[in-house]
Amino acid sequence: MFQIVWILIIGLVLGLLARLILRGPQSIPLWLTMLLGAGGALLGNAVSGWIGVRHTSGIDWIRHLLQIGFAVALVALVAPAWSRRKVH
Repeated sequence: MFQIVWILIIGLVLGLLARLILRGPQSIPLWLTMLLGAGGALLGNAVSGWIGVRHTSGIDWIRHLLQIGFAVALVALVAPAWSRRKVH
């Protein structure tokens, strides 16, 4: 249970960072920002493990940059689609 809370907190932080990095308004709700940030964290961890830089002797800068990069990419892809959706 505690791990899920941490995933959501990290997802919120990464999602908000992604929204700050992108230009212009992103009209997506906070819960979607959190989920996209968590998705970016999971993708960043997977790719960093795949290329062999997930665990280093110091701070895992490459892993963190990959997480932020994937979060930015997810927000950039989902935000326009979310704003174009039709609400009845």
